[in-house]
Amino acid sequence: MKKAAIVILNFNGKGMLKKYLPQVYNDSVYEIIIVDNGSCDGSVDYLLSHFPEIKLVLLKENHGYSKGYNLGLDKLKGDYEFYILLNSDVTVEPQWDEKLIQYMALRPQVAVCQPKILSLGRMGSFDYAGAAGGYLDSMGYPFCRGRLLHTLEMDQGQYDESTPVDWASGACFCVKAALFHDFGGFNPHFFSHMEEIDLCWRMRTEGFQIHCCSETKVYHLGGGTLSEVNPFKTYLNFRNSLYMLYNNLTVSGFLQVIWLRFLLDCAAMIHLLFTKGWPHGKAVAMAYLDFGKKRKEIGGLKISRTKSLKSEKSRQIFSIIFQYYLFGKRKFTQLT
Repeated sequence: MKKAAIVILNFNGKGMLKKYLPQVYNDSVYEIIIVDNGSCDGSVDYLLSHFPEIKLVLLKENHGYSKGYNLGLDKLKGDYEFYILLNSDVTVEPQWDEKLIQYMALRPQVAVCQPKILSLGRMGSFDYAGAAGGYLDSMGYPFCRGRLLHTLEMDQGQYDESTPVDWASGACFCVKAALFHDFGGFNPHFFSHMEEIDLCWRMRTEGFQIHCCSETKVYHLGGGTLSEVNPFKTYLNFRNSLYMLYNNLTVSGFLQVIWLRFLLDCAAMIHLLFTKGWPHGKAVAMAYLDFGKKRKEIGGLKISRTKSLKSEKSRQIFSIIFQYYLFGKRKFTQLT
């Protein structure tokens, strides 16, 4: 069995591969594998001609992030001890992957870890997707060391300590391969967005830890597949958050959370109507409608439900929405 593989999921990302893959290839220690989600933009031809040594796993259609990775990694099952799932719009520093694997190898209780993730678009700033490790408030809203809602902090070394967190970012997601398969991988119903948070929650419920390894960092562009202006992204974020709560909480726990979530999401829908327009407001309503129709279909994975959402933070944040909008908290350090 090999130690680790860097697995990049691609769908019509030829431009991203041309721009970022050469640097990742040169500065990585472990083997790179591309899982292609049925691309039709010449991505595969580009890889075959410029990187013939990279292994390709070809899927016939676009299955999204969650099912695409599940199908691709199923073809690697039993060959590697660790997977490092890396977005195609990421640049890295030398030996970044080796540092992640060394960190994991020394900590058998850790199932998943991420590096510090900084922004490529705003140099010196943390990236929206994961920053220095993610947390969940009591209603399932995500926030990070270095990112509260849409406010990003500059990296000034304030989060250089590696630490347990609630979830690790799918932009750079290092996971023990056997555990990934034991837990059924990502929930395929999510398609894209929040599936890594859901998987981390399931793993933590079973006693495993999720960490941010701040000893290394990567740089993420973001929005390579779905940009913030796309209402489908709004839809996925709201729908998948509901999926995640419904899957991981008991019935009583879900009922305790959902009424306040609904009120806050209604407020978010009104805000989106005025700031981003009708398609985004409609996306929130459609997320709730589709959740109501499909909620009974999404629980096929083996899940141990909990009555309440327990965070790794020593003092659980009741609502990051309240902390941000009512109390003006803009930095993670202001929460502790």
